Amino acid sequence: MPPNPPQARSTGAPRDEPRPIHGVLLGSPEIMTTYIAAFEQVAPQCRLALPDAVTEPESVTFALAWDPGPDDFRAYPNLRLVSSIAAGVNGILASPSLPSDVPLMRIAGESQAQMMAGFVTWHVLWHHRRFGDYLSHQRQRHWERLPKRDAADVRVGLLGAGRMGGAVARALVALDYDVAIYSRSGRNLPAGVEGVTGEAGLERLAARSDILINLLPLTAQTRGILNATLFSRLPAGAVLIHVGRGEHLIEDDLLVALDSGRLSAASLDVFAVEPLPPGHAFWRHERILVTPHDACDSTPSQVAQEVAAALRDLDAGRQPASQVDRQAGY
Repeated sequence: MPPNPPQARSTGAPRDEPRPIHGVLLGSPEIMTTYIAAFEQVAPQCRLALPDAVTEPESVTFALAWDPGPDDFRAYPNLRLVSSIAAGVNGILASPSLPSDVPLMRIAGESQAQMMAGFVTWHVLWHHRRFGDYLSHQRQRHWERLPKRDAADVRVGLLGAGRMGGAVARALVALDYDVAIYSRSGRNLPAGVEGVTGEAGLERLAARSDILINLLPLTAQTRGILNATLFSRLPAGAVLIHVGRGEHLIEDDLLVALDSGRLSAASLDVFAVEPLPPGHAFWRHERILVTPHDACDSTPSQVAQEVAAALRDLDAGRQPASQVDRQAGY
C-alpha cells in the first residue's frame, strides 16, 4: 500500500483584527497622558492621542476630557462619545464647542463610590469623636478622656442622593448614625434613611443636621448653596463636610459661620480655585481641615474599561450606562 500523501499544514482562517477606534485627550497633558497606557492595556483597540499627535481629526470618534478649552472639540467633526475622566462633568459642559448631539458620559464605578464612603466616614468619625481635640491634647501632653456621644444621637444630613451619596448613607447607617438625605427626586434612597426634597425639605434637613455633608453635583440650582442662609438653619455648633464642588460654597460665609460659633468645624476637600492659594485663609484656620480634592478618584484602567463598554453600547444601539442628562447637569 502506498504511503499516505503528506498532509498540508493548516494555518487556519486569518483572524480579523479589531477595527481601531481613534480617540483624543482634551485637557492638561500632565493629567491626560497617564490614560494612554491604560487604554493600550485594557482596551487596545482604542487608540488615544494628544491633539498635537492627531494627524486625521476626522477619524477621531471619541474624546476623553477634563476641563477642555472653549474650542477644543471643534477640530473633531465625527465624535460619537465624549467622556469625563471622573464623576464631574461641569468643566466639559462649560466648553462652548461641546457638540450638542453627542452622548456625554461620566465615570461611575462602584469602587469610586466606596472610596468616597470611606473618606466621608473618616471625617464624620473625626468630628463626632473629637479626634482633633485629642491631637491638640497630644501636642500639649495633656491626658483627658472626652465625653462620648452615641452615633444614634448624631444627626447626619446628606446633600445629594446619587451613587456616592447612597454609598455614604449606607456606610453611616451601618455605624448607627441618624441619616437623612436631601435630593431632587427623593427616590431610590437606601434603607433606613429619611428623604426630603424641595426648599422646605432643605430647611428641615438643615435644622436636624449636626453634621452636614455636601455631595451635590454642580448645577445652576446648586451653585452657592452652602451659604449664610443655610448655615443659619443648622444647629449651633454643627459641622460641614464639603466634598461636592468648590463653587457650591460661599467661602466668606463659611468663615463668618466658623468665627461666630454657628459652625464648630469644617472639612473641605474641594475649592473654587485649585490648588488652594498659599495665602488663603482656609490654610491657617484652626477649625478647618483641608484636603487636596482627594476624596475619591477613578483609576485610568477603570476609565478605560467604562469608556470601552460605552463604545460597545453605542455600537449595539444602546445608550451608555453612565450617560449624563445635560439638562440636569449630571
